[in-house]
Amino acid sequence: MDSTINRAQTESNAASKLFGTAMALTGYVCQILVPVIGLFLLLVLFKGKNIIPRHWPLIGYLEAVLFQHDRVLDLGFQVLERRGGSFFLRGLWFLNPGMLVTCVPADAQHVMSTNFWNFPKGSDFRMMFDAFGNGMFACDSEDWSFQRRIGRALCNHQAFQTLSVKAALDKVENGLIPVLEQASQKCLALDFQDLFQRFGLDSSFALINGRDPNSLCLDLPDVPVASAMDEAGKAIFLRLLYPKYIWKLQRWLGIGSERILSAAKKTLYDFAADQLSFMRERSNMGTNQTDDGLDFLSAYVNEDEAFRSPAGDKVLIDNILSFLLAGKDTTSSALSWFFWLVSLNPSVETKIIEELKAVVPAKEADKGHLFEAEELSKLVYLQAALCETLRLFPPVPLQTRTPLQPDILPSGSPIDPSMKIIFHAYAMGRMSSVWGKDCLEFKPERWVSEEGRIKHEPAYKFLSFSAGPRICLGKEVAFFQMKAVAAAIMHNYHFQVVEGHPVVPALSLFLHMKHGLMVKVKNKWA
Repeated sequence: MDSTINRAQTESNAASKLFGTAMALTGYVCQILVPVIGLFLLLVLFKGKNIIPRHWPLIGYLEAVLFQHDRVLDLGFQVLERRGGSFFLRGLWFLNPGMLVTCVPADAQHVMSTNFWNFPKGSDFRMMFDAFGNGMFACDSEDWSFQRRIGRALCNHQAFQTLSVKAALDKVENGLIPVLEQASQKCLALDFQDLFQRFGLDSSFALINGRDPNSLCLDLPDVPVASAMDEAGKAIFLRLLYPKYIWKLQRWLGIGSERILSAAKKTLYDFAADQLSFMRERSNMGTNQTDDGLDFLSAYVNEDEAFRSPAGDKVLIDNILSFLLAGKDTTSSALSWFFWLVSLNPSVETKIIEELKAVVPAKEADKGHLFEAEELSKLVYLQAALCETLRLFPPVPLQTRTPLQPDILPSGSPIDPSMKIIFHAYAMGRMSSVWGKDCLEFKPERWVSEEGRIKHEPAYKFLSFSAGPRICLGKEVAFFQMKAVAAAIMHNYHFQVVEGHPVVPALSLFLHMKHGLMVKVKNKWA
């Protein structure tokens, strides 16, 4: 009798567990199916429609994010303009706590400077940006403070500054000019964006470990690491736009952009590991820096003995990727949009060329000239035109932060730790309330003071180099590189964008051009 009762109880318990498992599985399936069905209905309703974004009941701005994402920057600007500079971006109400999107300078100052420690990038940011590791670009707290200290010391070191100047000028003379000259002689169209990305890649690695991959050469070879960075940037941008469950499901299934990102991550990691291996070999031969000056990896190895052994490889690889991320795409993005804007504004082009002629030595007035560092430092109007480009087309158009504690921003928006804050730098540069009624004009003069110097604008109003304690350490290096490239091209070559070439922003972490920038060049002095 007892055995019969025990057997019945066992069967009952097993049935209960089976029922509980089935219910849990059903709940999990519902969590996936309900959003999928909802998204399918949205697709039927909105696919192919180009409408002004609006906030819908239950789904918020989800239709604009999902089905007009190729216009997400301009859509965001439209909403911010209507909403006075900030709005809450909500998706499906039962899945997403939402994000605050803002382009109010006072909000940026509050978050990025005044209350910096309450607004880290956060664990969700590191999860979304995992392709680039946990380097200075992504880390927070003590890790960030330690790496920031090393980075600041490096950028202030005379040897590193010497190396950065020499690397840029060498790459212009021995990389960029030969490619331009070949195109001029053969009447070939060049993709300027591709050239500038190659310039950024080669220059970055000259600063990382002194090893030039020589991607900017006459053959213009395929560069797997550059392609991997581009693919990773696109996938990460989609992670930022889409609800977390969508890209996590894609990652679990190994499909869509997440499949591409997985392959890109491996390419990036292997490439960074190879660069580190080169540095280790150089170190074993008795030197930790290049012949021309202190490089990035040498700075880390010299700072802490932990980085001299394989135990420190993960941190070094992560920071190689962070440094490469900052160096390759920011200057190339700015230069691409600069040449496009100048091509549309002949009066600006004329003023830049006149300024260039004014600093060229008299004996070289009627022939080609490559500018030295001292000459580049005198080019105020050229730098103003670059600043104006960065205002309208910031290389990183969206920046995110996550609050640790509830707060109310100066714009009056309440935020809490369940939310993200997105700073819309692209919109901020186009707001009349920030830059005046002529904000949509390409007007370098707004950056020149009455004394003829570059006019300072607060970083929280001009977010191209971020703001506060996280402001870009490589700002001066970036401006030097951009001026060296722009001056060399504009003084020595006529350039013209290929007629009919489409110029639209790409959907990516960085503000690239979707179709590149096809340009024809002709040597002025040939």
